Formats: sequence, C-alpha cells, structure tokens
Amino acid sequence: MEEMWTNTTNETIRMCPDYRFYHRLHLVGYSLVLAAGLPLNALALWVFLRALHVHSVVSVYMCNLAASDLLFTLSLPLRLSYYALHYWPFPDLLCQAAGAAFQMNMYGSCIFLALINVDRYVAIVHPLRLRHLRRPMVARLLCLGVWALILVFAVPTAWVHAPSPCQFTNITVNLCFESFSDNLWQGKLLPLVLLAEGLGFMLPLIAMVYSSSRVFWTLARPRATRSQRRRKTVRLLLANLVIFLFCFVPYNATLAVYGLLRGKLVDASSNAQSRVREVLVVMVLLASANCVLDPLVYYFSAEGFRNTLRGLGTARWVKSRATSRPPGLAGHPESGAASAAPEDAPHRELLSPPLSLEKPFNHTIKDSAI
Repeated sequence: MEEMWTNTTNETIRMCPDYRFYHRLHLVGYSLVLAAGLPLNALALWVFLRALHVHSVVSVYMCNLAASDLLFTLSLPLRLSYYALHYWPFPDLLCQAAGAAFQMNMYGSCIFLALINVDRYVAIVHPLRLRHLRRPMVARLLCLGVWALILVFAVPTAWVHAPSPCQFTNITVNLCFESFSDNLWQGKLLPLVLLAEGLGFMLPLIAMVYSSSRVFWTLARPRATRSQRRRKTVRLLLANLVIFLFCFVPYNATLAVYGLLRGKLVDASSNAQSRVREVLVVMVLLASANCVLDPLVYYFSAEGFRNTLRGLGTARWVKSRATSRPPGLAGHPESGAASAAPEDAPHRELLSPPLSLEKPFNHTIKDSAI
C-alpha cells in the first residue's frame, strides 16, 4: 500500500469521493459473475472447439460469443481487487485494459447475438435468395470483422480509462472505472460513447428486433410448418432478445442520458447527475450478467450442445463405474468385452473418441434452427 500511495502537498488534486457503498455492491455482483461465468464460458468454449469443432454458422457465432464472455471474466479479478481496496493498486495499463475489456465484451456480445438472430432470419424468411450468406466461412469472416471493430474501439476506450488521482487525507490514490472529469466528458469522451452506442448497440438492436419480428411473423402463418425445428428457433430468438433487453438496453440507455448530462448538452443539477449515476452503477452489473446468461442459452436452446454435455457426463459416470468394479467377479471379466452389464450397453458409444460426440450436434444444427 505504501508503494501505491504517495504523500502529496498538491492542493489542485480533488478529494476522493466516497464510493465505498457502490464498491461493495460491485464486489458482490462481480464475484457472482466471476464464480458462475468463468467455468460456464470455459466449458462452453471447450465444447465448441474440442467436441463440436464449430461446423455450423450458428455455432461459429456462439463460439465467438463464449470467447468474448470468457475474456471479460478473466479481467474481473482486477476489478474485484479495486473494489475491495477502494483504490487502484496496479499499473495504469491494467486499469485501461480492464476498462476496455468491459466495453469490448458488451458491444461484441450485442453484435454476436444480433448475428445469431439475423442468421435465423436468413434461414427462415429468405432460405434460397440469401443462402450464400449462410456458410461457415462467411460467418468466420464476419466474426473476424467484429473483433477488428471492437479492437479499434478498444484503443480510445483504454485511453479514457486512465486512472484518475484524488486526495485521501494526506495521500494521493488512483481511482479506476469512475470519476471521469467534466473536461473529459465535454471533450472526446461523449462523442466516443455515442459512436460506440450507435455502432455496437443501436444497429444490433434494430437488426435483432427486425429479424426476430420477421421470423415470428413467418412462423405464425397458418401454412407454416409446425415442427420441433420451429420451437427451437422461437426459443433461441426469444432467449437472445431477453438477454439483450435485460442486460444491454437499460445500461446503454442510462449511459446515454448520463453522458448528455455530463457533457452539458442537457441542463441538469448535480443532484440529478448523481441520481443517474446511481442507476448506472446498477445497470453496469446487469450488463455484466450476460456472461452468465449466454451459456444458459447454449444449453437450453442448442439441443446438440445439451446432448454433448449430457454425453460427456454419462461417459464419465460409466467410466468411473467400470474402474470401481471389483475385478474377478463372476460374469464380469476384467476385459469386459463379452459380458458387460446390459444397462451399460447404450452408453458404449459415448466412451469413444470426441468425434462420436459431434453427431447429435451436427445432425441437429446442420439444417435446423441451431
């Protein structure tokens, strides 16, 4: 602490605001996101890359969404340290990187969720005219473009997230993720926020609402085929819309209002700004919750993803049961080739190499909703 806190007599440095209540709130919220989001997204990414090999368009988008969520959760220990200590104890570059990671995840998740819904729109509303867009290579190129876009925006985002010093009694400490100055808001920060929200939030929101409404309208027609594929499509689109509306709309709407107030484009008292900031503090946690909700979409909306996880769990159970069986029992030779228990027979193929686990997923998503 003594290394990070330095004595100062500079009277131009403002006093530190008391954010301890909000820091405790963030400490609890981000701890839950880290505890649930890290293992869920790591497992999801492993399933997509190792067991399923990302053969379909939708799985390409889901794999990139899981990678984006995982990168953000890996940055959460830095945030938790800051909220526990109430000051930034690390080099400035780590504060900038952690701040950029949040923005990259939020806007990247918005775009990837929108791409999933747009793919369903192309497959159902224009299955022949736009079928050339539904190729894994096209999906990979689109994802590469998304990563390039959010990385470009990460540079100015990291710049504005430089720690800000403040004075606590007779020492100077650094704050991170908050307390941006009025000069910064009235300068380059507000245009950056509005541009990022336009490209990373408004356009994906418009694409999601339009594509989802067209798909729902098409599937609701009397002559539309009623099948399990239809139910899976509706379930997937609804899940993506719920995540988008629950996590991203409240935060981005509040951020836009707060930016207009801090940028002096809308006249408001300091009390009004403080109230909007309090709302924004809660909305940030909602935006971060997408890292926990996205893996649930994979499980409940993607039948192949769900079957793969069940297969992995069943294979582990059968293997542990086989290894724990006492050797030399009658009717159960050690080789197990000729007299395996009848109830184990249906699970034998699950013990084969990972390629066999791809079949349920590939069969499900090759031409269907997921």
